[in-house]
Amino acid sequence: MRKAKWVAAAAGVVLLVAGCGSEGGSDKGGSASGGSSSAGSAATGGSGGSGGERLDGAAVTKELTDAATGAGFTQDASGEQVPAEVKDCMVSWTADAEKAADPAKSYTDTVATLTKGGWTEERSSGQGGSVIKSLKKSSWQLQASNHSQGPLKLVMFVAVDSGPECAAAIAKENAKAKQ
Repeated sequence: MRKAKWVAAAAGVVLLVAGCGSEGGSDKGGSASGGSSSAGSAATGGSGGSGGERLDGAAVTKELTDAATGAGFTQDASGEQVPAEVKDCMVSWTADAEKAADPAKSYTDTVATLTKGGWTEERSSGQGGSVIKSLKKSSWQLQASNHSQGPLKLVMFVAVDSGPECAAAIAKENAKAKQ
């Protein structure tokens, strides 16, 4: 059941990244080339990458962990795990927002650190105390979500490689999860 949820979440992020979920919020520009944010446009580098170097799941996990822990978060060990078959294509990092002194500030600081590290903020939306930001680096799309207002304290970061290899791997996992 968990695997099905993650594969569905990844598919949702890929659709959002591809432009199917851009209602509301604000677009922040996009890639330096001025092109659309198609799913496979930057499979081996592209905007935000350094020297055409391709990011993998381990590199994205390290960047995210360093930014989030540096901003005062600890990782919530009870967060759902990404299926092994798509670990190089998807990263999930759930903060233990209950332990953060100021979850909203830690969220803002995490996003700021990521943007200083080459991630580009493409969209931002907020409603009812929740904030969701979409960031891009190379072929990776990151959804940074902060729902830490009121009794619900949920801060999570989900990144998906939107390159063609990963899109195929995620679709294959999704098909297996539905069986």
